[in-house]
Amino acid sequence: MAERIAVVTDSTAFSDPEVAASLGVHVVPLQVVIGAESHEDFGPDAVTPEMLAEALRTFTPLSTSRPNPENFLVLYEALADQGFTAIISIHLSSQLSGTVESARIAASACSVPVQVIDSGLVGSATGAVVEAAVTARDDGSRAEAICDVAQRRADNTEVLFYVDTLEYLRRGGRINTAAALVGQALAMKPILKIKDGRVVQHERVRTAARALARLEELAVQAADDAPVSVSVAHLESPDRGAQLAAHLQERLGEQLADREVALEQVGAVIGAHVGPGMVAVSVSRHD
Repeated sequence: MAERIAVVTDSTAFSDPEVAASLGVHVVPLQVVIGAESHEDFGPDAVTPEMLAEALRTFTPLSTSRPNPENFLVLYEALADQGFTAIISIHLSSQLSGTVESARIAASACSVPVQVIDSGLVGSATGAVVEAAVTARDDGSRAEAICDVAQRRADNTEVLFYVDTLEYLRRGGRINTAAALVGQALAMKPILKIKDGRVVQHERVRTAARALARLEELAVQAADDAPVSVSVAHLESPDRGAQLAAHLQERLGEQLADREVALEQVGAVIGAHVGPGMVAVSVSRHD
């Protein structure tokens, strides 16, 4: 009997439900707590970027949390009831969230086989891995082959980003406190990357303008000579994001083929840890 394969991810990979729906991807939302109110990070009632930015600027207590295993198991079993015979569940780095752990706990209790993939990435970079898996699924690949495709895409994807301040990453425990304090003391603007699933400082420059120019150069270097998909994300920085996307579209035109450099505002879970002014670029090399 032919496999019928479902692809699942979490809300950090796609901020737009329409995009996920167009790909036939099922999304489990993370949670955002603003003050005393808990919100999902996906769907019609999700926290808006404006709500998040205001909470950050006014120092309103803010936290994020992973989905619990029950959330995953309910979705997995619903998919099994719909006739799916296998599930591939692709998520943000296990070094940044317990989401992968929750998915694995649920997978162990599910009535159909579930393969959980730790992308080692975050945001639209994880989304690029999901899209590669969807393409392989739609081409008729079996579950094992789809997992291989997804893992190769994850290994060939780089995430670089700029933040106005390291304070939000420090508060969320995503970066070393000493490193954050040194950066603030030197009044340097940090360029960061995801390495081995963690946020690490890559370079420091003197101004935001130089940081954005350097992001562009690093993205072009990451593309090498390969066909690529590229996305730019921001939080409350549409002009910065649009400028970077336009420059990369021009410089990587042949490697992008007919693909546009995607431009999006990040969801609340990511935004809570990076703060307003963040600009990120994801470069995903194709095989």
